[in-house]
Amino acid sequence: MKGKLAFVLGAGVGYVLGTRAGRAQFEKIKGWASDAWHDPRVQSTVDDLESKATGFAKDQGAALKDKAVDAVKSAVSRTSDDDATEASGATRTAPPAGTTPTTPVTPPGA
Repeated sequence: MKGKLAFVLGAGVGYVLGTRAGRAQFEKIKGWASDAWHDPRVQSTVDDLESKATGFAKDQGAALKDKAVDAVKSAVSRTSDDDATEASGATRTAPPAGTTPTTPVTPPGA
């Protein structure tokens, strides 16, 4: 659905920009879009979607907040564990996550 909407929008913009009477055509298209937006059927659908989104946010908001808090606590505890390992003088056997090991390069003649 998003692809079709993007195509129609792109075709409309290309048509308006590609015509000699671009401004007049733009005003005509703008009028059609305004008429469509203010159509009672469209507004009814918009109102239904808004109420569903509000209901979903109220129902799931607390659960999403709890998951976010748990994720942050987990990330912080992993970071503090890594800091404690480095502070104790322990050496790593593998490079930190997300990095690639490198081999030192000795310059020629050294």
